[in-house]
Amino acid sequence: HVQLVESGGGLVQAGDSLRLFCVASGSSIASYDLGWFRQAPGKERELVAYIKRDGTKTYNLDSVKGRFAVSRDNGVNWVYLRMDSLKPDDTAKYYCAAVYWTEPYLPGPQDFRCWGQGTQVTVSS
Repeated sequence: HVQLVESGGGLVQAGDSLRLFCVASGSSIASYDLGWFRQAPGKERELVAYIKRDGTKTYNLDSVKGRFAVSRDNGVNWVYLRMDSLKPDDTAKYYCAAVYWTEPYLPGPQDFRCWGQGTQVTVSS
């Protein structure tokens, strides 16, 4: 399995931006689709953004469309989440995850085998 480590979280005000990084080690991410999940206290983990292993297709949760963008660089083994116009509802712990996936539909959280430890994002109003 690939090991994943997230960074870039923090405490910001509404309207600010953050950049989250997820660095992989132990294996190349080139064979994996990658997802950014978030989980707020008392809520289920949800997929925020997703990118195919070759970077050709991405997905964003409706509530973050136009504000968040996922990208990756297989050459340096990282995936990146740009978050703009942050809102208090974006407050959560954000996780990077990897999956080997060939189905035509999105994988669920249970399909991802490799997870990072998460990075906290807190947005104050």
